[in-house]
Amino acid sequence: MYWFVCAVCVAVGIFYGTFILPTRWLKVERVRIPLNTGLKIVQISDLHVERNRIRPEAIKAVIDQESPDLLCITGDFLDKRNAFVLLVPFLEMLQSTGIKTYAVLGNHDYMLKRPSELVQLLEQFGIRVLINETVELPAAHLVGIDDFDSGHSDEEVLRSVPPGKPIVVMTHDPTLTLFLNHRFDYLFAGHLHGKQFNIPFLFKFKDMGPLAASGVYKGVHATERGTLYISKGVGQSGYNFRFLVRSEITVHEL
Repeated sequence: MYWFVCAVCVAVGIFYGTFILPTRWLKVERVRIPLNTGLKIVQISDLHVERNRIRPEAIKAVIDQESPDLLCITGDFLDKRNAFVLLVPFLEMLQSTGIKTYAVLGNHDYMLKRPSELVQLLEQFGIRVLINETVELPAAHLVGIDDFDSGHSDEEVLRSVPPGKPIVVMTHDPTLTLFLNHRFDYLFAGHLHGKQFNIPFLFKFKDMGPLAASGVYKGVHATERGTLYISKGVGQSGYNFRFLVRSEITVHEL
């Protein structure tokens, strides 16, 4: 019996350390891009509140320490309306920071029967949702392009951006960059979770689009239209586990 209990404890420990711990051990990624804007942006992507083990307090601790100019939430808040109750503590936390916050929607958000209800909820907490819109900041243009995967993106918003300042784009699905005809200076996205399960050739078998299949699914990349960053996200899609991929929020210094 003793050895059986030991074996079970070891198996549980291995399972927890391999699949659960990466969903609880938040990683802060730092990216520096020389755009000379002086902007510091904290990006929070893929909350997936139904499958999320990172507490709002942990994210707020990072925000408080970093004191960014902006918070940018790049989509996939939830799957179903009954999860609004799980989302509210995160929204209360974001509002409590007093930092201007922008968001775009993701493909999971568009699974809602009425995505407009999510937009209304976000705006109740002071979060401005950019649906193919641009905001002029003192040192840059912030462009929010809606989700490409669900067919809601419209790059024509880039055509209307006046020259003279760097163009910073926030969107959910980075696959968009393969189809853009307009240049940008920097684009950050999420959606791909850094694979979530770091298994070789996973995206050759699991269809997450041509960008992921080509091996581009996390971190900084140069594209024909500009520099791209892909966050590994906070929560999980599908199974509430990760393998060799920690949950992430990102600090962008531009």
